[in-house]
Amino acid sequence: MPDHATALNAQNLAEVGSRVPVPGYDRSAVTAGVVHFGVGGFHRAHQAMYLDRLLSKDVEAAKDYGICGVGVLPGDARMRDTMASQDCLYTLVLKHPDGSLEPRIVGSIVEYLFAPDDPEAVVEKLAAPTTRIVSLTVTEGGYNLDDITGEFVTDTPAVAADAAAGSDAGKLTTVFGLVVEALVRRRERGLEPFTVMSCDNLQGNGHLARTAFAAFADLREEALGEWVREHVHFPNSMVDRITPATTGDDVALVEREFGIVDAWPVVCEPFTQWALEDSFGAGRPPLEEVGVQVVPDVEPYELMKLRLLNASHQALAYFGRLLDHELVDGAATDPDLKPFVRAYMDAEATPTLAPVPGVDLDEYKDTLEERFGNPHVRDTTARLAAESSDRIPKWLVPVVRANLAAGRDVHRSAAVVASWARYAEGVDEHGESITVVDRRRDRVMAAAQRQLGDDPLAFLRDRELFGDLVDDARFTDAYLDALRGLHDDGARATLRRLR
Repeated sequence: MPDHATALNAQNLAEVGSRVPVPGYDRSAVTAGVVHFGVGGFHRAHQAMYLDRLLSKDVEAAKDYGICGVGVLPGDARMRDTMASQDCLYTLVLKHPDGSLEPRIVGSIVEYLFAPDDPEAVVEKLAAPTTRIVSLTVTEGGYNLDDITGEFVTDTPAVAADAAAGSDAGKLTTVFGLVVEALVRRRERGLEPFTVMSCDNLQGNGHLARTAFAAFADLREEALGEWVREHVHFPNSMVDRITPATTGDDVALVEREFGIVDAWPVVCEPFTQWALEDSFGAGRPPLEEVGVQVVPDVEPYELMKLRLLNASHQALAYFGRLLDHELVDGAATDPDLKPFVRAYMDAEATPTLAPVPGVDLDEYKDTLEERFGNPHVRDTTARLAAESSDRIPKWLVPVVRANLAAGRDVHRSAAVVASWARYAEGVDEHGESITVVDRRRDRVMAAAQRQLGDDPLAFLRDRELFGDLVDDARFTDAYLDALRGLHDDGARATLRRLR
């Protein structure tokens, strides 16, 4: 344990480097060729880490792909301040299953802009000739797409205001307005468009990004939307690394174990994966040199991850909380929940998947169980249960639809949806309150309350979330059976009956 702690910044990097690995490359020689929206824990544990690895290999081309982070939301002001005080450096700590810690200072983020401070500066950064890729981790709900129709929602106030603002960058507040205005300026200046690279957990995330940005461009000018569709590249990707929210304990751990004062370190599991479609218009870094799977078709990897890992996380989240598990590893190793989740993976998720090149699905599922059960990551069921209305329709409902179409079993998927409905009632089995975090919180909680009356299908009647599932007796029979069990017998007895 170090005898004193050192503040993390560029001036102190040599001293910090006597304790943990630090960037060995000259950060002043790195150009920000990537502009990233949504600099949170996952981005810093994943994409920024891969680019840091590449820069550390002293690959000459890598120097053109440092990262300029951008925050758009008011809450991003904290990241702005942290990045400013630490010269965009941060500590990444891998927590291994045996309890060992693997720290590293990551230096691939070389600049950070907070759009509310100066939208014009963000647009000009995007429009600069050096910018080749605009990447996104703006959450599953950040693409402003209708869950059922898949169409861009044009009448949200922020989108409508940005469309009306047009080229007046000072009035722009959304990622859509900022990015599209930058594309307009690049076109006017004779610069090729940058690539827009989504790194969010969505099937066909590149296709969805194209839909969203082109539809916003349509609002400004129909011909502009067509130009975006024709000329801008939107590669699909699959990203994977379990990254819990940073806690005060994590900040204290970094100071205690490594003698580093870091206002916002990142902790995560050791496993990481990135499958990326090779579709870039303005060049890309040689990411395959640091373990990224650059492939012609990402879809098999996407579906594998979304339907096995992400949907299984939803199974762990609500049942886990109802079983009094605060931490995911406790839920993942629970003697009744663990076999239920594995049965979902084997019997309902796997039959919907095509073969995945280079992946043994049974081994992948075994690895998922080990990852979920890592006791040192300390991920929470509350984090997994947040923003459910953006997640269940995208991760689990497609599994349900595929199995219904094929005449296969859906009773475990139905039970997961029922566990969300029970969780959304806001009270657990001991009468303790549950804090529901969801942008549609009021709506889903109101529906959950109505199911306690004379309409047990009230939760499923939200067609924006579930489409026509409420009309299919094969699903509703299984859903009602699980929901009755949760109300009458509790989560544990229901799981024992369902698996």
